[in-house]
Amino acid sequence: MASRDTGRKIATAARRLLDREGAEAVSMRRVAEAAGITAMAIYRHYPSRDALLNALADAGFGELSSSLGGRRFTGDLETRLLKMADLYLDHALGNPRLFELMFLKPRHGARRYPHDFKARRSPTATLMADVIAEGMASGELRQDDAWEITFEMGALSHGLIMLYLGGRMDMAPAAFRALYRRSFRRYFDGIRN
Repeated sequence: MASRDTGRKIATAARRLLDREGAEAVSMRRVAEAAGITAMAIYRHYPSRDALLNALADAGFGELSSSLGGRRFTGDLETRLLKMADLYLDHALGNPRLFELMFLKPRHGARRYPHDFKARRSPTATLMADVIAEGMASGELRQDDAWEITFEMGALSHGLIMLYLGGRMDMAPAAFRALYRRSFRRYFDGIRN
């Protein structure tokens, strides 16, 4: 039990450092100090800094997946995709440094397109891909590669979020959210049958 508690203390301390200062601040020494353990003790739980960062990113994907998977998406195809995009945006804006670690930092073992995605190893992208495939099967969307469309929509989302979080957009959060939704609608119009 003590080992599990120590593991939780390490994960909590690492997440706090990540949230406050970014991935660069998450060093084994600083995390151990914040968790109140020795620097060597941390290695019993995480063999390397990369393993610790991957665990943080995996926890972030777990949070996002729970948020998406815990909702029943109703309405037409566009409405459901926009609801998913909104939850994704909420997660990114609520956890900007975690978002950066999850999607923008190179990480050993991170899922890669196309193989990991088409093998349905992404719990978040798989939900969107299923809705897009449903739209193609019903004839509402043009026949295409559902995974490519999903990945493109993710790239649109990541790009806009990255520019916003990087201070490259001079707008209030509500104005950014409106632009984000308009961009998705324009993209959706482009793939509609």
